[in-house]
Amino acid sequence: MINESGPATLVGEMLKVPRERRDPLRAVLDLLDDARDIAVTTHVNADGDGAGSQTALAAWLVGRGKRVVLTNPTPYPDRFGYLLADGIEVLDPGPEQDERLRRVDLLVVLDTGEAGRIGRVAKALKQVPVVVLDHHPISPESIPGPGLRDPSACATGEIIYDLLLLADAGDWDAAILAGLYTAIETDTGSFRFSNTTPRTHAIAADLLRRGVDPEQVYRQLHGTVPLKRLHILRIALHHLEQDPELPITWITIPREVTHEMDATADDLDGVAEYARSVEGTEVALLFRETLDGGTKVSFRSNGLVDVNAIARQFGGGGHVKASGAVVGGPVTSARPRVLEATRTAVRSTIDQLEAR
Repeated sequence: MINESGPATLVGEMLKVPRERRDPLRAVLDLLDDARDIAVTTHVNADGDGAGSQTALAAWLVGRGKRVVLTNPTPYPDRFGYLLADGIEVLDPGPEQDERLRRVDLLVVLDTGEAGRIGRVAKALKQVPVVVLDHHPISPESIPGPGLRDPSACATGEIIYDLLLLADAGDWDAAILAGLYTAIETDTGSFRFSNTTPRTHAIAADLLRRGVDPEQVYRQLHGTVPLKRLHILRIALHHLEQDPELPITWITIPREVTHEMDATADDLDGVAEYARSVEGTEVALLFRETLDGGTKVSFRSNGLVDVNAIARQFGGGGHVKASGAVVGGPVTSARPRVLEATRTAVRSTIDQLEAR
């Protein structure tokens, strides 16, 4: 006889907040409850997890009568504008941001735990109380203080989900649901990356049950592409190269894209995935020159090589399979250094595998 309650019971257990997260998140809830004016920030060039987690938390806080400002080290991305709900103030970088941050009761840092990843917002770390909620590995540069840093979470959105569960937040409005679903969907690569767990799918199912519209979120994230991005992609693919001996593929974005076409981080989002998808590739890189003459490098791995370790050699960081760094100097001088470090890492990984 089939146990009809088995699967439902299993899903119910998976949706419970993990025991080790409960006390840290309760402490965060106490701090949020005591604060009246709260700033919420995330890392430079906010991605779906950073922006989605921000808007979900902000929408819930506004619903509780808090004054909330979203203020990041780089402008809030246009592509995630659909997540912004009424009552949420958005403040881009500048002198007004500095003044506003000095007046808040609490700064919440999401989807990063490192001061270097929040740019000029980091000046507020010594001025106001700070909470960090993040799912990246803890590093020596991690911001000290209360919060939760748990790399076992598929996304920071999962941590915000648990926070709201502990708060017994009742019904979640559309802004909360869309923010959480966006955070989790994007950081798991549409539920295909290895950070996707059974609990990830259980949370997604719960968000669907609560009323999130997955088709609408998909259309916003993946189903609408400005014509400009297709022109950029065409140019980028023309500059795709492969190492003749090692499983490394890279794309170099030319100056005509970054300087003449005014390509933003949004415009280049996902381009590195084309290099990673080339057959036989283990590590993919995307190089582009920044407006101040430096070089932004995006690192992607197909699983064997820890690209976070490579990125840290250049002052960057992120995930084992997806990281980034800004390297001093133009692409012509930065690219050979990064490629050499990548080749060393790939050779070391291959040697270790062959030695087993």
